[in-house]
Amino acid sequence: MQGNEKHEHWSSRWFFVMAAVGSSVGLANIWRFPYTTGENGGGAFVFIYIAAVFFLALPLVIGEFMLGRRGQDCPPEALKKIIREANASPLWVIIGYMGIFTASIILSYYSMIGGETIYYAVANAMGSFSGVSTEGATAISAGFNGSWITVFLAHSLFMGITIFISARGISGGLEKAVKYMMPLLFIILIGMVFYAAFAGEFITALNYLFKPDFSRITTSVVIEAFGQAFFSVSVGATTLMAYGSYLSKSDSITDSAAMVVGADTLVAILAGLAIFPIVFAFGLDAGGGPGLVFETVPLAFGNMPGGIFFGTMFFILLAFAAITSSISMLEVPVSWLASKDNWSRKKAAIVSGLIIWLIGFLSVLSLNELQSFQPLSLVGIQGTFFDLFDYLTSNIMLPVTGLLTALFVGWVVPEAVSLEELQMLREHHWFRGWMIMMRYGVSAVLFVVFYNLVF
Repeated sequence: MQGNEKHEHWSSRWFFVMAAVGSSVGLANIWRFPYTTGENGGGAFVFIYIAAVFFLALPLVIGEFMLGRRGQDCPPEALKKIIREANASPLWVIIGYMGIFTASIILSYYSMIGGETIYYAVANAMGSFSGVSTEGATAISAGFNGSWITVFLAHSLFMGITIFISARGISGGLEKAVKYMMPLLFIILIGMVFYAAFAGEFITALNYLFKPDFSRITTSVVIEAFGQAFFSVSVGATTLMAYGSYLSKSDSITDSAAMVVGADTLVAILAGLAIFPIVFAFGLDAGGGPGLVFETVPLAFGNMPGGIFFGTMFFILLAFAAITSSISMLEVPVSWLASKDNWSRKKAAIVSGLIIWLIGFLSVLSLNELQSFQPLSLVGIQGTFFDLFDYLTSNIMLPVTGLLTALFVGWVVPEAVSLEELQMLREHHWFRGWMIMMRYGVSAVLFVVFYNLVF
């Protein structure tokens, strides 16, 4: 197949893997994973989550990489090429457009949370949390959310950084960003684990994470673990498809996918080992929900030796994770616009970034000025703009796009194409296992996840 002549490629597989890991490693790992684990009973949830990552999410990661590299273009155009090759219905291209919509909407409110990590890094460095009480930590969080100007500036700064990196292209922007951010992210995270081991209740945290109490397993815990597994590795928004399109034909998709999923899972576990020892040392609630990171953790750091330094490092870690994920989400609409005639990479990044930035203003106001406004209350749907965006993407768009991708790869893409891209023989047991999972396992689980989230 002929590729898009404007399409760039990663300078090496190492950069591709780091970028893909950066796409997967985001706030879902370091912010969402710890509090979701706490809400769902600890070790039993972790056990199911790890199994789901490798047996269910990994096959879909391989599928997205394969589609991107086969098409050598942005997700919609790549799918069009594969559809023609498979002589399939052109309606399957909806996967690509759903990915553009999903990635854009997620980024519109994700940037607000990403901006908050930068704000907290600065606040912690200035000693705002030193000796803070529970009420004081809550007041700082409420003060940030209550000021639309503060949230808007944080959102704008974060989107500005994302647009700047994206506009510089693959080699000049994305590769340079992950070249420095990803190693630093791992160094800081490992340093945080060592700090937690000496300053917190590390043995208690180990038992909590790795000593499962299977009596805690319920249907909702299983569904939550499956959902976290799929969403944490960034499947369903076509970001990995977009990154896969820049992958060289000589690189192994399966090896790259395994490294990405392995690193993503490692970061989630390390985040738990960095946070829970500190939480337990202060007798705080491990199931503290979304406020675990922005209220509970600052409270702990504010009352620990070296808390200013390590607390600041923790929020810098969060910011790095958020940025490496945000540039992958912006890549989906940017690659689509850049594939058009007379659209430069810089123009595509600025236009798509500004549109997403403007949409994000609705989420910004949802925390303050429009906190009581429910735009769809007339049709019986409750929630602010932020609530609706989060529900639409997390509960509907991501699982549906992932389900359609699994069905497309498993049932529509010719096996000869999959065999060629994955560099396997038809009789290879790994290939047969992968096809079975795509056709039946992944599809069935995503349908169940979607059904339970919506109904």
